[in-house]
Amino acid sequence: MRFNFNFLQVIGLLCCLCSNSIMGASPSPDAKFSKDIMATMQKFVDNHSIAGSVTLVAGKDKVLSFDAVGFADLSAQSPMKKDSLFWIASMTKPMTAVLVLMLQDEKKLSVEDPVSKYLPEFQNQWMIRDKTTNRMELVPAARPITLRDLLTHTSGLGDVTAPRPHCSLAELVMAFAQQPLRSPPGSKWEYSNAGINTLGRIVEVVSGVPFAEFMQKRLFNPLKMKSTTFWPDNTQIKRLAKSYQPNASGKDLEETQIYFVKGAMNDRQRTPYPAGGLFSTAEDLCRFYQMMLQDGVCQGKRLLSSDSLNIMTKTQSGDIKTGFTEGMSFGFGFAVVKNPTGVTGMLSPGTFGHGGAYGTQSWADPQKNRIVIMMIQRAKLPNGDASEMRKAFQETALKEL
Repeated sequence: MRFNFNFLQVIGLLCCLCSNSIMGASPSPDAKFSKDIMATMQKFVDNHSIAGSVTLVAGKDKVLSFDAVGFADLSAQSPMKKDSLFWIASMTKPMTAVLVLMLQDEKKLSVEDPVSKYLPEFQNQWMIRDKTTNRMELVPAARPITLRDLLTHTSGLGDVTAPRPHCSLAELVMAFAQQPLRSPPGSKWEYSNAGINTLGRIVEVVSGVPFAEFMQKRLFNPLKMKSTTFWPDNTQIKRLAKSYQPNASGKDLEETQIYFVKGAMNDRQRTPYPAGGLFSTAEDLCRFYQMMLQDGVCQGKRLLSSDSLNIMTKTQSGDIKTGFTEGMSFGFGFAVVKNPTGVTGMLSPGTFGHGGAYGTQSWADPQKNRIVIMMIQRAKLPNGDASEMRKAFQETALKEL
């Protein structure tokens, strides 16, 4: 049997096979579904809540919708594109946690270990028993903090401001260790950048490899997350969506800087913060969450054990009240929906993910086999995890197809 194709037909066929392919899948996004999501997000562009957005909805092995609306740069009227780069801030945290659990899979550490086993500066810590304006009373901590405490934001660890943009994780974490604990370990949830940054330092000590290098080799390279980095290069900077906040009138947007970045964006000497330093794209984040929904496997290669994946994405914080919205709990590095309500009302119990400081959101719902990713760069949201944009997007993205 012979098939006759002209050159343009062959090119068209190849484009169809490659279009929207993530993790090796070749999906056919539903046109109406994408149209509905774009209309939902366009409303927030039109009312000047955001400059633009990139949204991606997927299952564990196919893309259902991948869309961009609005602008990456309002002054230049540059349209938002699917490959636009965003500061994902605290969405870095689950990736750091995955590295820790990879090392546990290799029996190089245990989440039940005291932090002081790897970082001696955390031995014999003190805790604040009482504090007033002019007085602070300290007592010995009832027990050492553990990696579990750091992973669930229940360590009570104090924070400090980095002394300079180029400080090492070793130097920064040494300063954390000198702070008295703010609550007994394991007793209270308090969102802790210091805790996740400390985990990054433990990754360095245990692996013998700089944190960013270990993350690149063990996570980004296998997942082909080619646009995810602590230090966007000059080419990537051109794809960076600018950040905006409400202007003085509150009726429009004005450009703002990424407060987190001190110095040049592409300065590879800047501290690679495990708690919030990454820049990424919707497509790269989808690769990460598809690996999680595929039981820790990427294209036939296991990156994370089933046991580790299971404990990371299940409630590990018990009955302690956690999170920035009602009904939440914490696994290891991931926030986990315990009782869906309000902004999480359309998600299933057990949905896991994380938000970022400038309104970015990424969540995986195992029951519905649905990944929802919303990329925006909007500063000064009252609560990024409870934003109107997130709720409206998820309501549209979780509809039955």
